[in-house]
Amino acid sequence: MSERTVVVALFEGVQSLDVAGPMEVFAVADAYSRAGGRGPAYRIVQASADGATVRCSSGMGLAPQASLDEVGPVDTLVVPGGVGTLEPDGRLVEWLAANAAAARRVVSVCSGAFLLGEAGLLEGRRATTHWDLCASLARSFPGVRVESDPIFVRDGRVSTSAGVTAGIDLALALVEEDLGQDAALWAARVLVVYLRRPGGQAQFSAHLAARGADRPPLRELQHWIAENPGADLSVEALAARSGFSPRHFARVFAREAGMTPGRYVESVRLDEARRRLEETDEGVDAVARACGFGSAEAMRRAFTRRLGCSPGRYRMRFRTAA
Repeated sequence: MSERTVVVALFEGVQSLDVAGPMEVFAVADAYSRAGGRGPAYRIVQASADGATVRCSSGMGLAPQASLDEVGPVDTLVVPGGVGTLEPDGRLVEWLAANAAAARRVVSVCSGAFLLGEAGLLEGRRATTHWDLCASLARSFPGVRVESDPIFVRDGRVSTSAGVTAGIDLALALVEEDLGQDAALWAARVLVVYLRRPGGQAQFSAHLAARGADRPPLRELQHWIAENPGADLSVEALAARSGFSPRHFARVFAREAGMTPGRYVESVRLDEARRRLEETDEGVDAVARACGFGSAEAMRRAFTRRLGCSPGRYRMRFRTAA
């Protein structure tokens, strides 16, 4: 097996977890490959523009092994995020623009997508970043199709991931592509994380995605919905419970929660179904009924539309790693 060089670009103000997360995944996968007699899989190099030590956003110092010009041929280039992307190092952006095309894969973590954008590497591509930065990424780079929901987005040889720990998910996906599912599963177990989450999985749950309503009746209703996903959660039933007419309720709820009642209810039901698939041995039919989907087929359609995989596939990935 040929050894792949993974280069992690460092800069002042980098987020340490954006660096350490993917590095640990590749390092564990390399140890797995060596232990299995297949030889080294990855050579991991940290490099800054000039080879000098950088300070992370947390204040921790990171000492690179080389400057970017010294790393040689690159298989996988990882560009982390951090507050340093707000005023990007021009030398790093220039190096990315000139050299990233030579790498087999280019990967960004969190706000590292902005550095790829500055280097022109996202033009015409789909991409994601931390949920709180998606709108800014879209404004900054109109030629990029920004997707705010996925944990990571892969578009050809360029991949982008959501906030911070999502870089681990993306790195596990790359390991699975290179070395197979067993290697990725081993890395997930060693690091005590889930095996690669589906790329289409939402970055956060319905409770984080939706705003808390200002009006007490609607805020209490949100809590009640979360506690009763299997109940009648039609607009008419929810309007009656909150004391509004259906039309007025739908309009007010959407304004205060940031999403329609129907989308909010489906998100809550998906969250509960995901939890049951991960933590219990209930059958898919039972989960669908308990979560208010009515049938396994209705739940399958919701999973496929929102998460990009079937309930059975979701359970296999999460339960296997657990």
